[in-house]
Amino acid sequence: MAFRAGSSAWLTLICLGVSFLLGCHGASDRDSRQVYIVYMGDLPKGDVSISSLHMGMLQDVVPRAASDVLVYSYRRSFNGFAARLTVDEANKMRGKEEVVSVFLSQKKQLHTTRSWEFMGFNKKMKRSIIESDIIVGMLDTGIWPESESFNDTGYGSIPNKWKGSCQNLANFTCNNKIIGARYYLTDGEAGPGDFLSPRDAEGHGTHTSSTAAGRFVSQASLYGIAKGTARGGVPLARIAVYKICWYDGCSDEGILAAFDDAIADGVDIISLSVGSFSPLDYFEDSIAIGAFHAMKYGILTSNSAGNGGPVPASVTNLSPWSLSVAASTIDRKFVAKVKLGNGQIFEGASINIFDPKGKTYPFIYGGDAPNATLGPSASQFSRYCFPGALNSTQVKGKIVFCEYFTDYEGVMEAGAAGAVFQDLGYKDYQFSYPLPLSTVNVNDGRMILNYLNTTENPTATILRTTQDNNQFAPFVVTFSSRGPNPITADILKPDLTAPGVDILAAWSEAASISDAEGDTQTAKFNIISGTSMSCPHASGAAAYVKSFHPTWSPAAIRSALMTTAMPMTSKNNVDAEFAYGAGHINPLQAIDPGLVYDAGEIDYVKFLCGQGYSVKNIQLITGNSSSCSDDTNGAVWDLNYPSFALSSTPGTSITRVFHRTVTNVGPAVSTYNAVVNAPPGIVIQVQPSVLSFEYVGQTQNFVVTVAAELGNSIISGSLIWDDGVRKVKSPIAAYGSILQ
Repeated sequence: MAFRAGSSAWLTLICLGVSFLLGCHGASDRDSRQVYIVYMGDLPKGDVSISSLHMGMLQDVVPRAASDVLVYSYRRSFNGFAARLTVDEANKMRGKEEVVSVFLSQKKQLHTTRSWEFMGFNKKMKRSIIESDIIVGMLDTGIWPESESFNDTGYGSIPNKWKGSCQNLANFTCNNKIIGARYYLTDGEAGPGDFLSPRDAEGHGTHTSSTAAGRFVSQASLYGIAKGTARGGVPLARIAVYKICWYDGCSDEGILAAFDDAIADGVDIISLSVGSFSPLDYFEDSIAIGAFHAMKYGILTSNSAGNGGPVPASVTNLSPWSLSVAASTIDRKFVAKVKLGNGQIFEGASINIFDPKGKTYPFIYGGDAPNATLGPSASQFSRYCFPGALNSTQVKGKIVFCEYFTDYEGVMEAGAAGAVFQDLGYKDYQFSYPLPLSTVNVNDGRMILNYLNTTENPTATILRTTQDNNQFAPFVVTFSSRGPNPITADILKPDLTAPGVDILAAWSEAASISDAEGDTQTAKFNIISGTSMSCPHASGAAAYVKSFHPTWSPAAIRSALMTTAMPMTSKNNVDAEFAYGAGHINPLQAIDPGLVYDAGEIDYVKFLCGQGYSVKNIQLITGNSSSCSDDTNGAVWDLNYPSFALSSTPGTSITRVFHRTVTNVGPAVSTYNAVVNAPPGIVIQVQPSVLSFEYVGQTQNFVVTVAAELGNSIISGSLIWDDGVRKVKSPIAAYGSILQ
């Protein structure tokens, strides 16, 4: 998910912190049918024609040619299909014995030069000799293959494990860097300006792909802003592109089709900066379903946490078998200074690519230039520069001061030369705009307005954006979705945080910089923000770990990233672990975590049993005879997760017992001592308190007992297993939850 200023839906969705108006699939014009996902779990055993199976099921419930309603048949990595059904037909499908779930397909929304160096992960860091064999699967808006970030000069042949293909359409071709590319479009009609191919018309997929695995590109910048060497976390790795998102969003049926292909194609990591508007049951969520089957094949799925923050319980990608990534700042910020005719300079904020070249402009207050046709109260609208509220004759060619930031469209349509907005909102991320623009705080706004009211011929200029140091970084940005986990309260989500604010990365040259109507400015690199940007940082870090440890499970890789994460204090993050999970990602340390909390399919099956899933559905999902019993009903606190969470209603005392297992992946002979941080209100006991290992791969069990007095805020503790060199850290979060 990424923030983009300028979309027509910005005002509509500002409260959700997203920038695309992506609704649910509406009824089609074909008999008012809608696309439903019929999920059937694992692939059937034996010599079974899955396509025939799906067609037979459709013919049984649809009183017409089944081929007319079938959208996708999922048969490469898991079992299911997407079809256009009526409500009654969908209900009939739900009643079939071989079906796990049937749910309406919805549209999910799309949730760097300096960022890797900020994490201490510079371009000279140690790299694995097999990094070029790692394949990162990017499920997004496609890719701009001509970008220098995806140049394949010097690359060897494609890895033998690759089983995918490239759809060479609309002048799109793959190479030895972009080794595969597919697109998924249910109705076969692209939106205005888009391509019926894997080519990216939005910019989002190009940006995320280069962040995860782009090559080194020196002197990269956005019109000179944020100049430096752009690169991904694994610049030598290969990229496989799965275009699932279009102008109106990312459909569930396309997402599942992409997972089906990516798993079978042979990717090593899946990166998905996409999410729903609200949390969904695990097996009614296309992303959770796809990630579960990816996990079964040894593939970690890295997800954006969402852009619904700072609202509590707004995190939407939260399955325990995937990695959920929040967004945090890096040590730079962008300022766009406003210089008045009297010499005063105010430090505003925006990503302003326009250079005034010393020119000043007449400066006018929006409240003094009302559109008289709106009646006697016109100035009450023009002071805020609402669309249609300004007198274009008075405003044209001038810089306009507006008392509150709503949207730039009002000043654009009036022909203004620029705009200065008094902004009451959050200031920890910035946007690009199609005209010179800067936002200032309330105090500076008052002084600017005083200048306008007391000066006969006021003038101003908006200077081009410059870069400044952000001394408080890293902290989790306001828009980043927060916990607690609204589906399984005692699984801590998000898992960790990564850079997601003002990130420079490659861009589609078919997309404008600001995505605003009428904006013709294009660039090879662009600066945007969102958990969409933090997710590929984590994906690149996961691929980096995978390149050193190709046999590690998805859970082991996630554990390595979480337990080596850099600690973050609550001073600048009042939501603590609900904002940043285990902490800030630290890729360099993650290749040598010492111990890992491993988990596989059987562990998640026990978890699902404990969550009340039926034996029938679990057997369909796993494709085996798994059953739920006293031995297999797993308490959520016993899932071998690298974090610990416990909750109940506020004002209660609670005690929880957690059973965990760690695997030695460090020195063969080693001893770890438990170091507990327990602030007032929480008691933490660990048995045993010392773990000794004699060989690599050896496992040891331990028990953590946590007792807490729960209030209305989170109590943050931690457990560290310390061998004198490595510190295997896990957060412990206790909280009173209104979700109970």
